[in-house]
Amino acid sequence: MTNSVITNFRDIGGDETPYGTLATGSFYRSGELTNLTEEQVDFLKNDKKIKHIFDFRSVKEILQKPDTEISGITFENIDVLASESNDNGSLKGMLANVKNPHGEMLKTYEELVTNQSAQKGYRQFLEKLLKIEGPILFHCFAGKDRAGYAAALILKIAGVPERNILKDYLLTNSLRQQANQQIIDTYQAELSAPEVTQLKQLLRVDQAYLEQAKKVMEQKFGTFENYLFFGLKLDPIYLELFRSKFILS
Repeated sequence: MTNSVITNFRDIGGDETPYGTLATGSFYRSGELTNLTEEQVDFLKNDKKIKHIFDFRSVKEILQKPDTEISGITFENIDVLASESNDNGSLKGMLANVKNPHGEMLKTYEELVTNQSAQKGYRQFLEKLLKIEGPILFHCFAGKDRAGYAAALILKIAGVPERNILKDYLLTNSLRQQANQQIIDTYQAELSAPEVTQLKQLLRVDQAYLEQAKKVMEQKFGTFENYLFFGLKLDPIYLELFRSKFILS
C-alpha cells in the first residue's frame, strides 16, 4: 500500500542532521482522517502501527467531520488556534478569507507562533512526543498549516537543515492536488472566477508562510531556542531529550 492512500500522508523522518539521522517510523503527518476505508484503517493500524493520533483542528471542525475511530489507537485533540476567533485553519475560515488569501495566511502563521493556545498546544504536543512509545500521526484539516508548522518544529528540533524542512513543507502542494481539486469543484459554482483563483491559493502552501513564522519568531524571541524555552516553555534540556530518543547515531 502506498503513502497516497491518505491525503497528504508521509513519514517526516530519515533526514541526516549534525547529530545523526532522524528516525523513520516515528512521526507521520496527514490531512483529516474522516470516513476512512477499511484498507486505510488497516494501513494506519497494521502497516504503520500508529499508536497515537493528534488532531490539531477545532472542536467545531471535529464535530462536523470526526476522525474515523480506530481500535488500539489513542486520539487526542489539541486545538492550536482555540483562542483565534476567525478559524483560519478550517475550510470555512479559508472561504471567509478568500478576498485576501496571501495576507490572511501570513497572519495565520504569525498566530501559530504568538497565539497563546498555539504556544500551549505545541508545548503539550512536543512534551508528549517524549512520553509516547510507538509511532504517532498528527493532522489538521488539510494537513498543511497547523500540521505543517508542527512538522517544521519537529524537524528543526532534530537539527534537519532548513532546505529539507522547506522541502517537506512544500511537498504538500503535490500531495494535495487531487483533494484540492475536489474542494474547488465543490465550491466553483458559488464563487466568481477571481474567488476560485484565490481559493486555489488558499489551498496551497507557500515558502513565504513558513518564512513569516520564522521572521515573527526571531522578532519576538530572538532565536529558535528562545522560542522553545520562553515561548513554548519547554524544559531547558528538551532538545537533548528529544535527540537522544529520536536521533540515530
